[in-house]
Amino acid sequence: MNSPLRLSVLDRSPARQGGDHATALRDTVRFAADVEALGYHRFWVSEHHSVPGISGSAPTVLAAAVASATSTIRVGTGGVMLPNHQPLVVAEQFGVLESLFPGRIDMGLGRSVGFTEGVRRALGHGKDAAAGFGEQVTELLGYFTGKQESFPGVHAIPAEGLRVPVFLLATGSGADQAAELGLPLVIAAVRGEQTMLDAIGRYRDSFRPSALSPSPYVVVSSAVAVADSSERAWRMLLSEAWSTTYSRTHGVFPPLLPPAAVLAQPMTDRERRLLDSSLAGQIYGTEAEVSDALRGLVERTCADEVLVTTSVHDPAERLDSYQRLARVADIGLTTKTVTG
Repeated sequence: MNSPLRLSVLDRSPARQGGDHATALRDTVRFAADVEALGYHRFWVSEHHSVPGISGSAPTVLAAAVASATSTIRVGTGGVMLPNHQPLVVAEQFGVLESLFPGRIDMGLGRSVGFTEGVRRALGHGKDAAAGFGEQVTELLGYFTGKQESFPGVHAIPAEGLRVPVFLLATGSGADQAAELGLPLVIAAVRGEQTMLDAIGRYRDSFRPSALSPSPYVVVSSAVAVADSSERAWRMLLSEAWSTTYSRTHGVFPPLLPPAAVLAQPMTDRERRLLDSSLAGQIYGTEAEVSDALRGLVERTCADEVLVTTSVHDPAERLDSYQRLARVADIGLTTKTVTG
């Protein structure tokens, strides 16, 4: 690409067939140190509950481990699902993180309420819990400024007075809330690229400047795989694409299978269509092919940043892909040793 592109990483701590959750979490921490050495801007972790194929269920705890193992990369959440938590507790957790790792913490917030009724009941709410998301965000931000009005006399210690960058995760309508609150937007083409582009357009058109973000800021999230051939890059993405397909047909997101095992799976016509659909929206190929695809994505979205979400079965292949992507985007490799 012609100029350096700000690239960041979202790691969901995927579990892999034959592995365990402890290994997946430790791999996330090691991976954060690796991408820091490659010059990536942020490293975020996610929140999922009762998902066999994803080990990351406590993002603020995992973010603390990541921040302890790194020194310069920004660390945050992509995101904390606010309907699952009390805003006071979230403010306190991020206040602790920012106090321990000043100037490096991001607070990414989402509105997911859990994938199943059982999970939602276990978390103590129903499917409509996200309806109050905007009010929850306002209360949460108020704890940092000391101006929250929901509970007079209540203070979030040690968050009050600290400044932590806040991002809102959205797939469509959530972009309108980000604009209204004056916050950076993180968005993916989950519902198709045109839906994403429409949401970004509305966000920019209706953005209200705030103390946290004086102008619109768009982070586009996408899976990206780079290899020495298009076929190899495509195979790298098969593992997560199959887990996603399986979750849509069986209701469970399983641990990642090796690509060869995915190709050997007997699939129904519907599963094949879902798998192809999942892969169609992702960026993969050689360095030259990915450079062109990324340039096109940034031009269509006018993105300020790209958040890369690639999950593959082989950690060594994943690291090689991120090394190649760093070269594609010219984000500046360091001389620090990168581990496998």
